Amino acid sequence: MLISENEDTIVALATPPGVGAISVIRISGPNSFIATDRIFRGHSKISECSSHTIHYGHIFSSQNELIDDVLVSVFRTPNSYTGENSVEISTHGSSLIVEKIIALLLEEDTRLAEPGEFTKRAFLNGKLDLAQAEAVADIINSRTDASLRGARNQLDGLLSQKVDSLRELLITTSSLIELELDFAEEDLEFVSLKEVLHNISVIKEELERLLESYSFGRIIRDGVNVALVGKPNVGKSSLLNYLLKEARAIVSEVPGTTRDIIREELSIDGILFRLFDTAGIRSTEDTIEKEGVLRSRAAIKNADIVILLDDATVDFSSDLLQEVLNLTDSQRILKVANKVDLKKYNQQQYDLGISAKTGEGIDILFEKLKEKALGSQSYSEKSAIVSNLRHFQALKKAKDCLIDAERSIKEKLTGEFIATDLRNAESSLGEIIGKVTSDDILNNIFSKFCIGK
Repeated sequence: MLISENEDTIVALATPPGVGAISVIRISGPNSFIATDRIFRGHSKISECSSHTIHYGHIFSSQNELIDDVLVSVFRTPNSYTGENSVEISTHGSSLIVEKIIALLLEEDTRLAEPGEFTKRAFLNGKLDLAQAEAVADIINSRTDASLRGARNQLDGLLSQKVDSLRELLITTSSLIELELDFAEEDLEFVSLKEVLHNISVIKEELERLLESYSFGRIIRDGVNVALVGKPNVGKSSLLNYLLKEARAIVSEVPGTTRDIIREELSIDGILFRLFDTAGIRSTEDTIEKEGVLRSRAAIKNADIVILLDDATVDFSSDLLQEVLNLTDSQRILKVANKVDLKKYNQQQYDLGISAKTGEGIDILFEKLKEKALGSQSYSEKSAIVSNLRHFQALKKAKDCLIDAERSIKEKLTGEFIATDLRNAESSLGEIIGKVTSDDILNNIFSKFCIGK
């Protein structure tokens, strides 16, 4: 669907607000070149310049006041990010200069862009499908190498291509069934039920692979929450400080030093781990410490992984383990003995031993964390991976529709029922890449983008 000639011309700051070396103002729409020409003076008129060229000149106000010397990049339809005529003005990174230039442009039949509106126009003009458009936001928000690679793969169309190929097979299969319905009186068979069942089975297998990838994809995209849990003085804060290579948490011989949750982030082989250093869990009459213990229990419930840290120099804390087991699944718990530089630990009671003082066993801890986070899942650099909840839900809905289609065939229902089930599955897949969508879905997706993108 192409945007009409009467569509508004939009403008916004494309770089982060604030002071910097350079700021970039983006303009897109039918009036982009004319609006720029009215405030820009250079060797050539922007409206006469070729696409993908850059021009030096000056921005002047209507009162002939020099605002800034700038570089103007020209992008002509359809070879631009949005698919429309577009301009990018590179200015000095002063917020005052940016405000003045945007104010001038707003006087020239343009309006401020809404969040994500440039990317929304790219989608509407066929430059990106919906899954690729969502990947743009993921690239902007990526925090680790792994999340960046995952978003990049989605932007490159790995997921879209897989979904579209499955969708095409569904369309072909349902079309043949519907064609038979048109020739019902002639009793012609264009596709056998055996072939239909085979196609459904093939598509279901692919959908199951994609659905199984979601837990991995979510970790790559959003990271892993890790709660550091233990009794007072077992070394939770010392471990946090060692992992971060800085004195982030106060370490003291006095029990109960940590009263609140301390949150920090750590990247291990491209995976983001959010570490939550919790208050030591024990019975206490101190009001503040008691609140800290309550927050510790909440952190355990919300954690993907719980590092249950214990002191190797004292008896194993079986009572604390039981309390943690009442709050989370045993598969999420990593039992770690600290202070192994002082005493050997009982390997039957713990998953591993470390020293937050010397660093002994930290490399093994990293490996254990990755194992807990990823399990046995392994995907190549070029695998289609699902990391978006909207995509996961649409894939699950498509799978359910295929199960309905199989049931319709086994119960020997007429072709209308089978075709409807297949069309519903196709529609669900279409929602992922934007072949089937609604204004509500689009508004919800693009409202989460930053302005200027």
